[in-house]
Amino acid sequence: MESLALLLAATLNAGTVLAIAGLGLLLNERAGIVNLGAEGMMLVAAIAGYATAVHTGSDALAFAAGMAAGAALAAVFGAMVIWLNTNQYASGLALSLFGAGFSAFIGIAYTQQKLGDRTAWAWPGVADIPFVGPALFRHHPMVYGAVLLAAALAWFLYRSRAGLVLRAVGESPEAAHALGYPVRRIRLAAVMAGGALCGLAGAYVSVIYTPLWVEGMIAGKGWIALALTTFATWRPARVLLGAYLFGGVTMLQFHLQGEGVQVASQWLSMLPYLATIVVLVLISRNPTWIRANMPASLGKPFVP
Repeated sequence: MESLALLLAATLNAGTVLAIAGLGLLLNERAGIVNLGAEGMMLVAAIAGYATAVHTGSDALAFAAGMAAGAALAAVFGAMVIWLNTNQYASGLALSLFGAGFSAFIGIAYTQQKLGDRTAWAWPGVADIPFVGPALFRHHPMVYGAVLLAAALAWFLYRSRAGLVLRAVGESPEAAHALGYPVRRIRLAAVMAGGALCGLAGAYVSVIYTPLWVEGMIAGKGWIALALTTFATWRPARVLLGAYLFGGVTMLQFHLQGEGVQVASQWLSMLPYLATIVVLVLISRNPTWIRANMPASLGKPFVP
């Protein structure tokens, strides 16, 4: 039972990274913008957050630095695809490649740096309950924040006027423009907010999840988060559930290795990405269902 509790706890931790990044990308795509640069933004945010934590010792400032780095890169991407009407897919790939190279260059000075002792978080009174305590009540506040973020984003998109306007921009920017809404500014705000969330996820990885800096440490999580939005049919609650599903698959490899299962480590390392491919193939079998949920103007440029 103890090993199962640890697996569940690790699943929640791993899923938090994917959930925060996935919710940020969901915000982008609801506005009609596809950003393939999540991996690069998360890498730059990871080194920005880690460097800030090394110099200041503050996790809060590290998260803020990560969000600022992600939002800044997203702003450059947004200016290119929204005002200059560059190809969204090519620009996103360029951002991802730039982020990987830039973070590796900046991170050279921090490969040997170490953070101070991490705070052990626990809910008083419930953290010591057998199984439930270790599994659910000994996590960093960001784990619970991801759940609240999903709920807040669902409320924003489906219950607030601003969320309805954002969805309208993603469905028909021409109609929204005709009604007097500043489509370009709304899209840029959504892109920057999504970039900030991707940055928060990146900073969480380097400061809390694995408190160190290693080149390429995001290891494909940005791409999995991107696939997660399609898997979740652009709904926040499903993004959260999908993130925990992929997080569980990721952690399962370590659990199986710890249990002594005789499977090649390469196969176990493939599990998260294999699961992503299988899910996308299964979803693609029903394109009508995808089109019914996908924002109608996703990936399409808007010229007023």
